Amino acid sequence: MTRLVSLPLWVAVLLFLLAAWAALDRLLVPSARWYLRRRVQRVIDELNTRLKLEIPAFQRTRRRVLIDRLVYDLKVVETVDVQAREQGVPRAVLAARVERYAREIVPAFNAYFYFRVGYWLSKRVARLLYRVRLGFSDEAGLAAVAPGSTVVFLMNHRSNMDYVLVAYLAADRTALSYAVGEWARVWPLQTLIRSTGAYFVRRSSGDPLYRRVLERYIHMATAAGVPQAVYPEGGLSRDGRLRPPKLGILDYMLRSFDPRHGDRDLVFIPVGINYDRVLEDRTLLLELAPGAVKPGPLRAAATTLRFVRRNLSLMARSRWHRFGYACVSFGSPISMRQHLGERGLDLRNLSREERAGHLERLGAELMTAIGAVIPALPVPLVATVLVHAGEPLSELELKARTLRLMEELKTAGAHVYIPRGDQDYAIDAGLRMLTLRHLVEEKDGLYTARPEEMHVMRYYANSIAHLNGA
Repeated sequence: MTRLVSLPLWVAVLLFLLAAWAALDRLLVPSARWYLRRRVQRVIDELNTRLKLEIPAFQRTRRRVLIDRLVYDLKVVETVDVQAREQGVPRAVLAARVERYAREIVPAFNAYFYFRVGYWLSKRVARLLYRVRLGFSDEAGLAAVAPGSTVVFLMNHRSNMDYVLVAYLAADRTALSYAVGEWARVWPLQTLIRSTGAYFVRRSSGDPLYRRVLERYIHMATAAGVPQAVYPEGGLSRDGRLRPPKLGILDYMLRSFDPRHGDRDLVFIPVGINYDRVLEDRTLLLELAPGAVKPGPLRAAATTLRFVRRNLSLMARSRWHRFGYACVSFGSPISMRQHLGERGLDLRNLSREERAGHLERLGAELMTAIGAVIPALPVPLVATVLVHAGEPLSELELKARTLRLMEELKTAGAHVYIPRGDQDYAIDAGLRMLTLRHLVEEKDGLYTARPEEMHVMRYYANSIAHLNGA
C-alpha cells in the first residue's frame, strides 16, 4: 500500500486536468451561477420598486424554457404537421428547423446587464455624440395606462443610434424588448443584444414555418406583458421621410388580441425621434442614387475608420463639437381595447383579407401619430428654409424665414424644440452645424446650400416636411 506508482507525465497531466474540470463543474460553476442569479434578482427587486412598468415574469424566465414553449406551441406543431404532410418532408427535419428558428429569435434578457452595463454605455455614448434632449412627453396619458397593460413603443427609424437613444431615455420607465433586424446577427454583437432582451427578425423571410414561429413568440411576449419597441417602417428611412408601415409585427400582436375579455390591454405609444445629424446620412442616401454601387465591407470599414480618425483629431486639437441635438418625444398612448371597442371590431373573427384592410387603416393612423410627435430641431428647420429659398439669403433674412417656419409649425400643432428657449440661438446652432459640414457656404454675407450637397439638405428638411403638409 505504500509503494510508489510511476505514471507517464501525460497521464498525470490528464488526471490533473480531469480533476480540475470536475472541481470547476461541480463546485465553482454552480457557486458562480448562484451568486450571479442572486445579484440579478436583487437588481430586479430594486428596479421593480422604481420602474413605471415592472419587469414581467416572462423576461425572467430561463431562455431554454421559453425555447421549449415555443418549439412545442400548439400552432407551431400544427404548422409542422401540415408542412410535413404537404411537402413530404420528414417531421424531424422540420422540428429541427423550428428549434433553430426558436434559438435565433428568443432573447436572453439579463436585467443586471441591461441596467448596470447597457444603460451606462448607452448614456455615455449618447451624451458623447449628441446633446440629448427629451422633447414632448404626455406624462398624464402615460400615467393613465391601465396597470398590467402590454405597452409597445412605436418609433420612426432615423438611425441605428435610435436603439441607444430610446433605451437610455426610457430606462426610468421600463426595460424595452426591441425587434432587431438581421444586420446585428454577428458575433459577439448578437450575444450582447440578446442580453438586452432584443429578439431578431428576418424581415424578408418567405418561409411560412419561420413566420409562424416568430408570430407565436411575439404572441407569447405580448400576452405576458413584455414592454416592446418596434419600428413600423421596418427599416431606416433612406430619404428622411417617414416610410409606409410594414404591418407584420402589428398583425402578430393583434391577431390573438381579445378587446373585450382579455387579461391585458394592448397600448401603443407613438415615439418621435430626430437628429441634427444622422451618422449614416450619406450611406443611406447612396442607396437612392441611380446606378450607385454599394460599398463593400472593406470600403465601408475604411470610411468608418477615416470618420473616427478625423473626429479624434479634432478632439485632440479641442476643435471637436458634438453632432448637434438628438431629441425624442413620447406621444399619447393609444389603447387597442378602446380603439377596437369604439369601432365594434374583433380582429380574431375576421378573414385574412378583412383583417388586412383594418390593419392598413390602423397602421396609417399609428404612423400619423408617430409623425405628429417628431420634434423639429435646429438643423432640419434651417435646412428647410435654405432648400426652399431658391436664392442666397442674408443672415437676417434666413433668421426671419426660419422664425416664420417655427411659428407655422407651432400653429399646426408640431413640437418645435428650441434649445435654451432662445430662438436666435437655435437658428445659429443649426446654421453652424450645416456650415461646419460644408453643406452651406457663406459668401459676401449671403448663405446658400451648396448644389452638390442639396440631396443631404433635403434629407434633413424631409424629416419635418410632413409637419407642415409638404
